[in-house]
Amino acid sequence: MKKTNYIIEEIIDQYTIEDNNRPWIIGFSGGKDSTVMLTLVWLSLLKIKNEIGEKYLKREVFVVCNDTLVENPIITNYVTDIIDKIEQAALKHKLPIKTRITTPRLEDSFWVNLIGKGYPAPNNAFRWCTERLKIKPTSRFIDEIVSDEENDHHEAIVLVGTRKSESSTRAKSIKKHEIKGKRLTKHPLQKNVFVYSPIKELHLEEVWYIINTFKSPWGAEKNQLFNLYSDASADDYECPTMVSDKEHKSCGQSRFGCWTCTVVKKDKSISAQIENGQEWLIPLRDVRDWIQEQRNIIKNREPHRRNGAPAQNEMGVVKLKHRAEILERVFDAQKKVNDMGYDIELINNQELIAIQVTWYRDLYFDFKVADIYNKVFNKNLDMKEHNELIQKEEEILLAACNNDKKQFVLIQDLLKLEKAKTIMMKRRGLIEDIENRYKQFISA
Repeated sequence: MKKTNYIIEEIIDQYTIEDNNRPWIIGFSGGKDSTVMLTLVWLSLLKIKNEIGEKYLKREVFVVCNDTLVENPIITNYVTDIIDKIEQAALKHKLPIKTRITTPRLEDSFWVNLIGKGYPAPNNAFRWCTERLKIKPTSRFIDEIVSDEENDHHEAIVLVGTRKSESSTRAKSIKKHEIKGKRLTKHPLQKNVFVYSPIKELHLEEVWYIINTFKSPWGAEKNQLFNLYSDASADDYECPTMVSDKEHKSCGQSRFGCWTCTVVKKDKSISAQIENGQEWLIPLRDVRDWIQEQRNIIKNREPHRRNGAPAQNEMGVVKLKHRAEILERVFDAQKKVNDMGYDIELINNQELIAIQVTWYRDLYFDFKVADIYNKVFNKNLDMKEHNELIQKEEEILLAACNNDKKQFVLIQDLLKLEKAKTIMMKRRGLIEDIENRYKQFISA
């Protein structure tokens, strides 16, 4: 295909240009567009190595995949496997390609914000998830590359798989940032970072043609990505018309994302996967739908925001009781999936600890994460709260309080607040937390 050859030649020219070897950062989601972009970059590097000379492979290329920690589990498994293959193949072919997986910081994770802090589930009016889960983790990595004192470039080039034909909005966005006669554009948010869109002129059919006819440079199984899209495609998605053989079934333009996404009315991709035989995803779909349904029920919300300011229509932060109910529902969904033979963990242990810490810092001491876990799974969750030493300390403390349960609970809560101070990165002052707990104690 002439257009493919042209793109490869352009990539070679851009890679070998004298620009202080500014590193390339490829945003890799594992989807069709980023797969095609990386394929063409990979073929370009091989051509440089074989035809121009290995000494010209000086520029580092980072393949960066962002894991929101709430990705569709099928896609997570696929991407994890692909990243490992990319890393191994790059070593084998002696290409300057390195892989990185970025994740949100603990205080930015979806569950810590939803269940811990009581943020209402995201919607179009309050889409707090995108920046925390996707933008910030990758931006931090780019900042690290740019500010690395061991390198003297202090700049980086981000390669994105955006295409003009995706939508009129995308076409306008690309055109807005284009500089006539220039391949690179300034990054809209990050200083000393430039953007390069090598496949922006490709159409959907051409993308699928490359995927279906080019052998994966890193050894991915043939048709694996195509089948993922096929299983997740719904009736109203655009499908490619150009395939490599007659055995290919219709495949959609499905967009994979967080299985928890409540911004969309219905997660069509996960529903399609269920219809195509992945019944074990039903508990995930059901709990996601339930979270969305419960979002705007006023009994689940406080009349104020997290900062204490009055909320519009009294639809503020999610009440602790409902947060605990969400946690129990998520645990229940995980148990159902585990019982089907799939070993997945929907909320990791660090997040569970952070949720409990956040509840303590919000002066909520009645609900325990470990108790909810034990109720659902019928086994003890070790959160370093229940052991013989702790039990002995509690007995001594209770005796020191002359068996006054009220004072005993107060001191226990103050100790929890002191321990919580060391866990979360963003935190109010400990003195303020203690003062608030005393006020709560006195007014009780």
